[in-house]
Amino acid sequence: MESDRMFELAQALAIAKSRQDVSAAVRLLHEDMVLVTPAFGTQARGRTANAKVLTRFFATFPDYHVVLDGHASDAQTLVCWGRLWMTMTGDRFGVVPNGRRAELPVFIQFSFKDDLIAGEQFFFDLSELCAQSGVSTDAVRDRLFGAAA
Repeated sequence: MESDRMFELAQALAIAKSRQDVSAAVRLLHEDMVLVTPAFGTQARGRTANAKVLTRFFATFPDYHVVLDGHASDAQTLVCWGRLWMTMTGDRFGVVPNGRRAELPVFIQFSFKDDLIAGEQFFFDLSELCAQSGVSTDAVRDRLFGAAA
């Protein structure tokens, strides 16, 4: 796939997610799409699972917004970097956030199949998100990964 087309798909996904438009986001995904978010220890496979994960994510971070500042690619993989803004809400992580909007660097690796996004690995710093949200990283990690974390 051409680099420009890969970035066009990634940018369209970033825009859909920044609008919290799950339907628009899912239309860009291959039926075998795998979303991996190491900070949360999650993996979603397939369109239905990705729609559920996005819906839950936007319930926790209702003002999520991402800007892709740059990218690099080869014939199969696109890597993007940029900034994301989001406010942690609710008690999903077993903590009470301060309501402030966090700003974090983000790194995203994409793979593609049949002119759709087939894989996304979404990297950001959980500790920095917790610090800016006024919550304990240890408490959030315990909730996400159990006492062994």
